[in-house]
Amino acid sequence: MSALAFTQLFLFFLILTFIVRVWLAVRQLHTVKKFSDNVPEQFAGRITLPAHQKAAAYTIAKTRFSLVSLTADTVVLLGFTLFGGLQYLAGFIFAHIRNDMICQIALIFAVCIIAGMLDLPLDYYRKFVIEENFGFNKMTPSLYLGDMIKNALLGTIIGLPVLWILLVIMEKTGTWWWLYAWILWSAFQYLMLFIYPTFIAPLFNKFSPLTDEKLRGQIERLMQRVGFRSKGLYIMDGSKRSSHGNAYFTGFGSAKRVVFFDTLIERLSPEEIEAVLAHELGHFRLKHVIKRIVFTSAASLVFLALLGFLKNESWFYAGLGIAPDLASNAVALILFALTLPIFTFFLSPVLSMSSRKHEFEADDFSARHTDAGHLVSALVKMYEDNASTLTPDPLHSAFYDSHPPASIRINHLLRHS
Repeated sequence: MSALAFTQLFLFFLILTFIVRVWLAVRQLHTVKKFSDNVPEQFAGRITLPAHQKAAAYTIAKTRFSLVSLTADTVVLLGFTLFGGLQYLAGFIFAHIRNDMICQIALIFAVCIIAGMLDLPLDYYRKFVIEENFGFNKMTPSLYLGDMIKNALLGTIIGLPVLWILLVIMEKTGTWWWLYAWILWSAFQYLMLFIYPTFIAPLFNKFSPLTDEKLRGQIERLMQRVGFRSKGLYIMDGSKRSSHGNAYFTGFGSAKRVVFFDTLIERLSPEEIEAVLAHELGHFRLKHVIKRIVFTSAASLVFLALLGFLKNESWFYAGLGIAPDLASNAVALILFALTLPIFTFFLSPVLSMSSRKHEFEADDFSARHTDAGHLVSALVKMYEDNASTLTPDPLHSAFYDSHPPASIRINHLLRHS
């Protein structure tokens, strides 16, 4: 392939993706606004009209903002590639640092820092304007800054050694470097499953043992029935950042722990909490977690093999605005990470379909081990509390939503009642 042909292919996918995403957003805005004045029949008596209208307004605000983010992301991508940003940055760093490995690491960190700084105003607006206006944001500017510093330090402490090893592998292990890199990446992901719950998550939130003996006993009996063992039951102080609520289990093997947001504990009854947890445990018992890990691992192998091919092709660099003399492993990694979402966007509905299938199966699992009516009432409360729209555009939902639309999911559960 020639450099010009690849540039044309890149621009084709970039423009097509941009147009489709704008079209999907417009559909979402139209659909949500159209049905904002009437609560869907299956939710009548469960969710009030003001709550339904709040969810519609929240969805509209987020969707409009997504158009701003999409435009900004597109400009940044073009800025790094065809407009010469990465070319200039690589040239500057390579001219001032003599050590090749330090040059490449510095380039990757510089791109991450610049991209993060460019996204900072959008992220701040998202949290402190949109989320704040709808009563969800509980973060203070000092907490926001503290999280940024912690994330930066963790990214450096954890990311730097992994990045260094990856670049060494790319440089020293020849044609099959991508296979060794995949082994490294897989090992790193599995390691994170063990260390995240114990060492990383507590840096951001406080995890307290569940002290409600009645609820604890109810949950332990459920876990015994479904054959799930955990290292503990915890309540997380999610309310210090957001009023959104959820429950999940995290970790792997002996490090598994069940976590409830404090907002969820305050809002749901014990029976509803049990039903929500049964859904989450369904993902474990039905091997959805293992399937996702295997899929992610297989996809990583395919993409690394593709990168193994592309990094040796001059048209890959030249087609994205990089002079051949600046081609390097770091530049290849950056270009691949920047452009991959453009070429894979149209896989989104397939991935969403698979995720939704798992959600239906987990709902069925919950209905077999608890009262389906309790899961329905819990979901309705969560839809209301999180201001989740009850009337999304079906096509928009097919691309972006990992969970089934509210009405479809509730109707599916009601068949168990």
